[in-house]
Amino acid sequence: MSKDVVFKNRDRFIELGLTIAALRKMHGMSQEQLAEKAGISRSHLSSIEAPNTVRAFSLDVLYNIADALDILPGDLLNFTLPSSKNKMHE
Repeated sequence: MSKDVVFKNRDRFIELGLTIAALRKMHGMSQEQLAEKAGISRSHLSSIEAPNTVRAFSLDVLYNIADALDILPGDLLNFTLPSSKNKMHE
């Protein structure tokens, strides 16, 4: 199975990565700390958070990151960064 992200979902993965980064910072965690708590490598987390790269990842990883951030997975998907509220529906 290919890890390529369908173009229509590209912005969603970028937004999710930015959300994860923002929440990680709000929790005062480094990438290393969140990655360790989520059971993934720091480089994997870095690629998920990178705004110039689209990195597809499994639901298992999403659940682990949500648990590490003490947030429900659905809330992680629905979290809206203040600067992006209107961009999702343009």
